[in-house]
Amino acid sequence: MIAKLTGTLDDFGADWAVIDVSGVGYLVHCSARTLDGLGIRGDRATIFTEMQVSDSDVRLIGFASGAERDWFRLLTAVQGVGSKVALAILSALTTEELQRACAGGDSAMVARANGVGPKLASRIVNELKEKAGGMPTVPGAPGTAAPAPAGSSSADAVSALQNLGFKPAIASAAVAQAVGELGEDADLNALVRVALKKAAG
Repeated sequence: MIAKLTGTLDDFGADWAVIDVSGVGYLVHCSARTLDGLGIRGDRATIFTEMQVSDSDVRLIGFASGAERDWFRLLTAVQGVGSKVALAILSALTTEELQRACAGGDSAMVARANGVGPKLASRIVNELKEKAGGMPTVPGAPGTAAPAPAGSSSADAVSALQNLGFKPAIASAAVAQAVGELGEDADLNALVRVALKKAAG
C-alpha cells in the first residue's frame, strides 16, 4: 500500500497529477483543491495517497493532507459515493466546511459539489452526522472557524449546548455560526441564545 509520495510535480491535468519519485512517475487522481496546492511543474510535492483496486483498475487517489484522505474514506463508505463523487465533494468544500455541513445537517452545502443531487447529499449528511465531530480537519482552511480557545465565551457556549444534550460537533458548528454573526467579543448569554437557534434549526 502506498500511503504517501514525495517527489517532483512532473505534470498535471484537470483531475490528476504525475509525481516523479526517483525517476518513477506516479499518476495520482486528485481533487481540484489538492491540485491547486501542488504548485507548478518542477516543484517539490508531497501528497498523501489511497490505493483503490478494482477488477479492471488500480489507481492512486491523492490528497493534500491526511485529514482529507480520512474524509475521502468516510465519504466512499456511503452507498452511492464513488471516488469521483468523493473528490468532487472535496473539490467543492474544505474538510472543515464538510464537517460543519454534516454536523449541522446542511445537505444543500454538500449538494454544491458536481454530480451530487439533493437525495445523495441528504444521505451523506444523515449517515455522517454522528461521525463528523470526531473527524480531523485541516486547520486554517479558508472560511472556517478555529476551535474555541479554552476558557473563552465560545468554549463556554459549546459546553452549555452540550449540557443541553447537543452533540459536540453540532454544538461547535452552531457556536461557530453564532460567533460569525455576533463577532468574537460577543457575551456568553447572546452566544448561547443564537447558537441554540442554529443548533435547533
